[in-house]
Amino acid sequence: MSSRLKTTEITVTRSIAATPTEVFDVWLNPKSPGSPWFGTARAIVNPVVDGLFYHSVHFEGHDWAHYGRFISLDRPRQIQHTWVSEATRGLESVVTLTFDPEGEQTVVTLRHTNVPDDEMGRRHAEGWGFVLGGLVDRFRQ
Repeated sequence: MSSRLKTTEITVTRSIAATPTEVFDVWLNPKSPGSPWFGTARAIVNPVVDGLFYHSVHFEGHDWAHYGRFISLDRPRQIQHTWVSEATRGLESVVTLTFDPEGEQTVVTLRHTNVPDDEMGRRHAEGWGFVLGGLVDRFRQ
């Protein structure tokens, strides 16, 4: 069977009361609240170009394993990594984060490409919204 899975992309944006450097550093630190890896059941993160990550999230009574590889780390402007999970149907999707200063805030834009255009794939928008909400809360004053 050679049917190709239809894919989509998801973009989520949040303004965060911190500098781009502060937000960039928290994203990569699994021990810091606000990091996508913080508080997960298990996290292994090697934040260097070609470094790998793995983490498992318990959600809705299921353990969801996530794997990826860092593609680009341009502190404090951009982080790019692959993203593979059961919800991506095994496709290697790509997550690109940009950190743009705006006054005393940082506008974080997360773009997730090559996500399956199905219910599980589209739920990444909700998941990334939750993750970025944690980042907003981390710097809330």
